[in-house]
Amino acid sequence: MPNRKPLIAGNWKMFKTCAEAVETAKQLMELVAEVSDTEVMIAPPFTALYPVANTVKDGQVLLGAQNLHWEKEGAYTGEISPLMLVSAGCRYVIIGHSERRQYFGETDEDVNKKIKAAVKHDLIPIFCIGESEQERESGQTFSVLDKQVKKGEERFFANDLKTLVIAYEPVWAIGTGKTATSHQAQEVHHFLRSLVGDLFGDTLATSIRILYGGSVKPENISELMARQDIDGALVGGASLNAETFSKIVQFKRA
Repeated sequence: MPNRKPLIAGNWKMFKTCAEAVETAKQLMELVAEVSDTEVMIAPPFTALYPVANTVKDGQVLLGAQNLHWEKEGAYTGEISPLMLVSAGCRYVIIGHSERRQYFGETDEDVNKKIKAAVKHDLIPIFCIGESEQERESGQTFSVLDKQVKKGEERFFANDLKTLVIAYEPVWAIGTGKTATSHQAQEVHHFLRSLVGDLFGDTLATSIRILYGGSVKPENISELMARQDIDGALVGGASLNAETFSKIVQFKRA
């Protein structure tokens, strides 16, 4: 099996004040201090990025953002640029999360521009894709994901995407308590790895990390991580509690 370092990423969404975010980050740092074989990332709200960056700078936990704009500056009220994220201490950025697509009208074309901006400014993009419950039930899972990947990675070369992380998040499993079975998740991850191979070659397909997201908990992480093509998790609600999240980070390997 290729040596892809697992990544467990926490998306804090619109939760936590600065003080709460710093406290949670401190607790998490202590709990995962001995972890060296898994990469750990947290994405607090924008207001907490800088203080959390100062909190985690000497430890194992990396900092990510939940979104970015594709321009480095400009008259875009309420937006945040890649330069701002880098200066705040971010290493990662989540792009194309289903909530951005659903509530804020983000398109595949927007996602493509954001990935380009992240790569240009040396941020590691976590590129989110996923199908709705209706799309899964009507047998469209693979065609939906095929379109999202091809549009999101349009006009890229393999070398541009060497740091890219893909996060498969079935929309029907986000915050619902429903989780894809490890078999369902593996089936999709294998499809995505094969698709990357068809588009960009075997080298990228073998090295790219593909995360699963959607009601990930300490109780199901080990089974998911035992699957060959699952390289980590993008965790929502369960990442808000440092102790719970640390248990996910320290999953037992099969």
